[in-house]
Amino acid sequence: MKVFSEAEKERITTAIHNAELKTSGEIKVHVENNCSLDSPVERAKEVFCLLSLDHTALRNGVLFYLSISDRQFAILGDQGIHEKVGSGFWEEEKKLMLEYFQSGNTVEGLSLAIEMAGEALQKYFPYQSDDVNEISNDISFGNIK
Repeated sequence: MKVFSEAEKERITTAIHNAELKTSGEIKVHVENNCSLDSPVERAKEVFCLLSLDHTALRNGVLFYLSISDRQFAILGDQGIHEKVGSGFWEEEKKLMLEYFQSGNTVEGLSLAIEMAGEALQKYFPYQSDDVNEISNDISFGNIK
């Protein structure tokens, strides 16, 4: 199953890269064919830990989890960023993504949500000159056949 074209992957990773230029925060996209748990949020929590997003220095990692066949997704922000933006921010992100996903514009919706997350991260965790990219900007994939 081919989820994204090479151009689409490039657009997503560029969105991550551009968002992270302005912040010490980390953004990751993980895509799976189907969710192995009852809830995409619960699976996203597992993936969050597997990808070490829970080990960033300032606890400011953000995960965008997509389960393609199940047509489900979740967004998780680590403790540091969640305490700053609150649940309402994540709900707005989900609402935006859902609107784009329902109209068939998955990459556009994901890219815009990444940009919004980057702006929030920049506000609370601005880029520092000694910043290290702790998590790869590449999309990670699980159980894609």
